[in-house]
Amino acid sequence: MLDIKWIRDNPKALVEALVKRSWLADEAQSTVDDLIAKDEARRSHLSELQVKQERRNAASKEIGNAMRSGDAALAEKLKGEVSDIKAFIQNGEARERELDKALNDALAVLPNVPLEDVPVGKDEHDNVVKRIVGEVPARPNWVKEHFEIGEALGMMDFERAAKLSGARFTVLKNQLARMERALGQFMLDLHTTEHGYEEVIPPLMVRDEVLFGTNQLPKFEEDLFFTPHGDGRLGLIPTAEVPLTNLVREEITAHEKLPLRYTALTPCFRSEAGSAGRDTRGMLRQHQFYKVELVSITDQESSIAEHERMTQCAEEVLKRLGLPFRTVTLCTGDMGFGARKTYDIEVWLPGQNAYREISSCSVCGDFQARRMDARYKDKDGKGNRFVHTLNGSGTAVGRALIAVIENYQNEDGSVTIPEVLRPYMGGLAKIEAK
Repeated sequence: MLDIKWIRDNPKALVEALVKRSWLADEAQSTVDDLIAKDEARRSHLSELQVKQERRNAASKEIGNAMRSGDAALAEKLKGEVSDIKAFIQNGEARERELDKALNDALAVLPNVPLEDVPVGKDEHDNVVKRIVGEVPARPNWVKEHFEIGEALGMMDFERAAKLSGARFTVLKNQLARMERALGQFMLDLHTTEHGYEEVIPPLMVRDEVLFGTNQLPKFEEDLFFTPHGDGRLGLIPTAEVPLTNLVREEITAHEKLPLRYTALTPCFRSEAGSAGRDTRGMLRQHQFYKVELVSITDQESSIAEHERMTQCAEEVLKRLGLPFRTVTLCTGDMGFGARKTYDIEVWLPGQNAYREISSCSVCGDFQARRMDARYKDKDGKGNRFVHTLNGSGTAVGRALIAVIENYQNEDGSVTIPEVLRPYMGGLAKIEAK
């Protein structure tokens, strides 16, 4: 959530930021004008309430003076005034809550402001390649896509998954199931033993306010799955970013404890509401998938450097697996709602003859912290400031499995296991059909 004081002081900058994010100029201007009007109405009402409260306090003292001086008529008149003021204040407090809600609801659907160095563009075609790692080999005519390989091995079953749960689910069996598990364990071990992340096993169902904190609600409600719980509901997490980032919600963290770095391997659940017709074959876009998430909580001065560090941690996974990839800077029109800057890491898939996203690393500034009320003590210990939050995939396990299957496939239909995964596979060097 953006700071309304910043918006009030920089309305033109916000309009320009929204236009960069592909908003129409008139829409952006009217949105900012409406926000400022809501804020002015709220501030005017608060000012009036304060005046009334001050008058109530003064009139209460005057009542005492009037009674001591024996002026009963004046005392009764003042009592009537105080009674009227109390009624106004009571009604005014209800009005204050209404004005607060109107302003907060308007702020809640406003995206974050991109950093100055983010390329301006409309969609993925305007993203900028930052670096390319590894050579893309020539594509032999026998190369297949992951689902063709997995089905031929008898270890990837979409038909039975559809009988169980419908479309966008997969049943993995035998050595492919083991390799997906191996990938997750390898990533966790790398991030915890070499990259300084603390492993967490978080809840997989969370409250609405937790989803709001990491900006899944209200904007992306249709992408979530919910289950009834008591008199309300719980949401299945679309990513471990949600519970990991919210570990600091409504808390003040000591400055010396920052940065906090968390990682988790969890299943993730997404309805893919806006993806009808996209990647319908195979495992690329699923309702349920495993992902290793990276989350950092920093002070305001360290977040940009932490973003570069986090991205390198995610890239290291692909380097150890020997997978070609490229890292791109997302343009303003392709960047996520809560991000100020995002790097996407795209792994090479020979079967598709294309790079596909396997990780997205974003710095959010204090955007999520304001929604969570997550703060830290200044170095001098005198003031509190909002933390900065970052999140990234380290990486998507299912997509890593796809990349390994396609990049390590052999002409006979077998799949060579990358060296780094063999200790997790009991020393097995190759997956072959039985």
